[in-house]
Amino acid sequence: MYEEFYGFTERPFQLTPDPAFYFESITHKKALSYLGYGLNQGEGFVVITGEVGAGKSTLVAHLKQKLDDRRMTVGEVVTSALDGEEMIHVAARSFGLDVEGGDKASALAAIELFLHEEARGGRRVLLIVDEAQNLSIGALEELRMLSNFQLGSHPLLQTLLLGQPEFKHLLAQSDELEQLRQRVIAAHHLEAMQPGEMEPYVTHRLEHVGWTGNPEFASAIWPRLHKATLGIPRKVNQVMNRLLLMGALEEQSMLEVDMLDAVIEEMSGDASAEAQEAPQRARPDRNLPASDAIAKARTEAAPAMSKADEAARKKGLLDHQIEAIEGAFAQRDKHMAALRREVEKLAAAKDSEGAVPEDLDQRLSAIEQRLDDQERSLRHVLTMMIDYFESTGTREAA
Repeated sequence: MYEEFYGFTERPFQLTPDPAFYFESITHKKALSYLGYGLNQGEGFVVITGEVGAGKSTLVAHLKQKLDDRRMTVGEVVTSALDGEEMIHVAARSFGLDVEGGDKASALAAIELFLHEEARGGRRVLLIVDEAQNLSIGALEELRMLSNFQLGSHPLLQTLLLGQPEFKHLLAQSDELEQLRQRVIAAHHLEAMQPGEMEPYVTHRLEHVGWTGNPEFASAIWPRLHKATLGIPRKVNQVMNRLLLMGALEEQSMLEVDMLDAVIEEMSGDASAEAQEAPQRARPDRNLPASDAIAKARTEAAPAMSKADEAARKKGLLDHQIEAIEGAFAQRDKHMAALRREVEKLAAAKDSEGAVPEDLDQRLSAIEQRLDDQERSLRHVLTMMIDYFESTGTREAA
């Protein structure tokens, strides 16, 4: 919605990772340096950690664009809580290997054969494992064992582990991961952006979608934005989405700090209401293996919910949004059918000499206007649905 008002080619602050919007903050520049060093070594593990929304996935997407796919084969795993055998099968499938129905030994043999073939073809192999904090100790040990594959003295596999801060702590403290720790050749923790990076970050994303100065931003916005988001890119995106939406609804070409304060207050209210409805998620117990700790945290976090509460929850905002979209499509189909009938009437109105009614232009203009109205209406409903997913759904996924 707001992208139309301000003339943007697309939404500049979507929450899904997009390397086209990559912004090299100080901490991301350091991370790329560590990644470059680690990849040049061609072996062992490289570890990148950071808070939810710090930009790990965007960083890796940017890195992949820089890799030469003729010389580097990349497999990607986004994990849930995997055990050791599951990890082997998922890793094999990430390289396109068909290991369905096979046991662990068969999957390992398939991976080793694949790595040898890639090496003989002059290609290195990189396995990227996201959400590494969800892996069990056994799964991490299996990854370490995969790093043992060699062709002569040449290592065949390198692994990039991405995780949240708890993975950094687990890797540093667990006695069971000592051998894996010894194979980490580069590691970096993504910090938040600095206060002075707020304006460059926002304008970088805006310029990518055709921003030419509309809207303008009051200078007091930037320190306030950093304070509210702590410099976390995803949080900045969430706030900026709301701010631009407010600016468009109020038809403002200058966004002032009082508007930002109103947005922050509104979002804080949303967060407070959400916190009252659900207990805080427990941190994993560091005295337990990773898989047991995660299971324990999930059990402690699960609220007691009656059948009535569950039904009410399911019939919440998401259902209403879906109903609204279904209604919008049904209404659009109804209008489109009427417009088709109108066009058919115009075609039938031609006389035998090919003449057309005198008011043809006016009637076509009316049809175009009705089509535009339908498009705007449908786009508005879809935009509100996207806003809901970005502000609520993605937080749950994170």
